[in-house]
Amino acid sequence: MQKELPSPDHSASFGRFVSHLTRGTYAMVLAGGRGSRLMQLTDWRAKPAVPFGGKFRIIDFTLSNCVNSGIRRIGVATQYKAQSLIRHIQRGWSFLDGRFDEHIDLLPAQQQTGDNWYQGTADAVFQNLDVIRHNHPSHVLLLSGDHIYKMDYGRLLAQHVQNGAELTVACMEVPLDEASAFGVMAVDDNQRVVSFVEKPETPPCIPGKPNVALASMGVYVFNAEFLFDELIRDCDDDGSSHDFGKDLIPRLVPRNRVFAHNFADSCVGPSNGGKPYWRDVGTIDAYWEANIELTKVTPELNVYDEVWPIWTHQEQLPPAKFVFDDDDRRGMAVDSLVSGGDIISGAAVRRSLLFSRVHIHSFAEVEDSVILPDVDIGRSARLRKVVIDKHCRIAPGTRIGFDLEEDRRRYHVSANGVTLVTPEMLGQTHHHIR
Repeated sequence: MQKELPSPDHSASFGRFVSHLTRGTYAMVLAGGRGSRLMQLTDWRAKPAVPFGGKFRIIDFTLSNCVNSGIRRIGVATQYKAQSLIRHIQRGWSFLDGRFDEHIDLLPAQQQTGDNWYQGTADAVFQNLDVIRHNHPSHVLLLSGDHIYKMDYGRLLAQHVQNGAELTVACMEVPLDEASAFGVMAVDDNQRVVSFVEKPETPPCIPGKPNVALASMGVYVFNAEFLFDELIRDCDDDGSSHDFGKDLIPRLVPRNRVFAHNFADSCVGPSNGGKPYWRDVGTIDAYWEANIELTKVTPELNVYDEVWPIWTHQEQLPPAKFVFDDDDRRGMAVDSLVSGGDIISGAAVRRSLLFSRVHIHSFAEVEDSVILPDVDIGRSARLRKVVIDKHCRIAPGTRIGFDLEEDRRRYHVSANGVTLVTPEMLGQTHHHIR
């Protein structure tokens, strides 16, 4: 069943082959989830709309992978508190040109097939079958909108076709003690999937690697007509929860040609020869850690890559500004990322990531912190190991991150001691599109 294809060593012919595949692919991004483990950070926004990395939103990484791979027909299925996500896509992703059949379809749950909202990942795709069919794709790429990674989907598609697969599941190796959060699979010597279990309590290890499991990334390639038939069959199954990981994939593995694709074969730019970068920033601790990691001298995620850029909504903002150079009042930021529109006015910032339009007043100190856009930090305030949500106004002299017992009375403190602060916790009101 395997097909002989152009070798990647013959870059011109292989490139034309991959380009043909990506042009014939429709990408469906599932971006409807709240991400409740991010606590109050997702009270007013879906997880894919959460800001990340100083100027991006989480969904920008998945969408950038599509565009950089040459896949420019994309659907984004939204559901939970989607207004900020929809607005971001409208403003930041309008550069796709419909004259060349490039577009992003925004697909809120519209009860097109009944009285229900999206009931599961498979149901979200099923409810939009008419949109997908309208594009006449050869392949459908199913993606999650809430992970941070850089991946060339063209190489995934090429391997899918080469294997004569009906479904290909992108996978990566994860520590066995973390694998119960994923779909876990076993493969044969040809990378054909022989078993798939969603979030098992006791996940199986990789043979010869007792502490490692092979986990699904939630990235799937289907032959289009095969997907349509399986979604219709699943819709008619009253016993199904209409989820890819729980229902469709376990059913398909013993009956159809299902293959695994190793993320290491298509990841883009792991620095220093490191392992492929992929993050689920689904908890406050993971979110804080992934952002702070970007402030290191050589972070694992390269956001300065001009070959595989991360596209986003570019606001028109003035440069960051640092003022005052007195011994007791020096505007400075060290080992930090600072964004457009920021004003560091006689304050000290260390090992922190500041989004746009952050104003830090004199004598304030910010350390090991993630500050989202439009935050004002008053004089002499001291913040340590915090995540400050958009639109917060931190009063002069406030101390957060030094007495966690005191912080717990007012804010949310994570298991690893990261303090999350939102306007509501401060008794401040703001329009809730974030």
